[in-house]
Amino acid sequence: MQLFSVLKSVFKSKLTMIVLSTVAFIAFLGVLTFEVTKTSVQVSHDGETSLIRTHSNTVGDLLDEMNMNVKAQDRLSHELDTPITYGMKVDYLASQPVNVAIDGEKTEYYTTASTVGELLEEKEIKLKEHDEMSHQPEAAVKPEMTIDINKAIELAVNDGGDKAKVWTTASTVGEFLQEEDIDLNKLDEIKPAKKAELTADTSLAITRVEKVTDIVEEDVVYSVKKKSDSSLEKGKEKVVASGQKGVIEKEYEVTLKNGKEVDRELVEERTKEESEQRIVAIGTKVEQSSRSNSSSSNTASASTTSSSSNSSSNSGSSSDSSTVSRGEPSGTKTLSMSATAYTANCGGCSGITATGINLKANPNKKVVAVDPSVIPLGSRVWVEGYGYAIAGDTGGAINGNKIDLFISSQSKAQSFGRRTVQVKVLD
Repeated sequence: MQLFSVLKSVFKSKLTMIVLSTVAFIAFLGVLTFEVTKTSVQVSHDGETSLIRTHSNTVGDLLDEMNMNVKAQDRLSHELDTPITYGMKVDYLASQPVNVAIDGEKTEYYTTASTVGELLEEKEIKLKEHDEMSHQPEAAVKPEMTIDINKAIELAVNDGGDKAKVWTTASTVGEFLQEEDIDLNKLDEIKPAKKAELTADTSLAITRVEKVTDIVEEDVVYSVKKKSDSSLEKGKEKVVASGQKGVIEKEYEVTLKNGKEVDRELVEERTKEESEQRIVAIGTKVEQSSRSNSSSSNTASASTTSSSSNSSSNSGSSSDSSTVSRGEPSGTKTLSMSATAYTANCGGCSGITATGINLKANPNKKVVAVDPSVIPLGSRVWVEGYGYAIAGDTGGAINGNKIDLFISSQSKAQSFGRRTVQVKVLD
């Protein structure tokens, strides 16, 4: 009995071993069969190549098996539904995100391009000659990189009258000034303002403003004083003191815009030379006679005739061809003069005459410019076609028998031209 039990135990052990061995063998055969039936595929992923054995039916299944999430922007050598065949080669290049900012507006792209130039070509982003880019075209594309592109515009610039067309990628006026090294001084004006954004329609105007000092010397006309002289025959005049012009120095602050004067302000006025008064003696002496009234009358008549004759004789020898007219004050001169016209509104004109008359404040006043050596300043005159006026101004071109008539209307002054007129010096 004991032997039988032992044999039975041994038998069971062997049977167990056989069963286990059989199961293991079958499992081995299954694994072997599974491996043997796999298809070998060569997969290249981002430059690395691997040999893959797979039971996948399609390229898509294979990539899923490899945990590769394929996106539309990725590059794949086969369609996803392409059947797997033994020994086939599958090339897969995953796209990577890249940011492109054009004039500050950022766009994210997925790309398989290897360089920036290829990316621009792939996304049909075109650059012009003057555009600026943060990377060179041959630079390698890296994940999450940002490529900045600034589009250039052609800007019309007027700098103090100098006009030019300038290409720029600046976004504001201030950036453009800095980019082009354009300096502005404290008084300069610019339109539009520095903070304004630039567009293709922007026109930039810079007005150069400066203030300069201008010192001008002006003659001060001397005053004329007339005094009675009982020792001088009535109707005659004698210059006792010829008079002397004074000189004043005027300091102006002049504002220039782009080199042209736009404003002039008197800062200070200084006397450089004092004027000296002209003194003229007026005769009041009357000849007395003991003859009869009739004789006195005849004598006076003869004397008058003689005096007129002498005056005519003197007039004929005078260079200004002066004559005495009947019915006019004694001593009145009539001159034939070349006349022109002027206004107070010319560029740089102050409107103040040599004798201090403000023509701008008195546009209807009759004033003429004369040569003081011919017609003394302050004299009252009558001008043919102009009327009664004051000799209250001088001019650099008014010499000799020339006269310049003040006319408030610029158009009328210009149309006056040059003409010959008769001028009577009344006093």
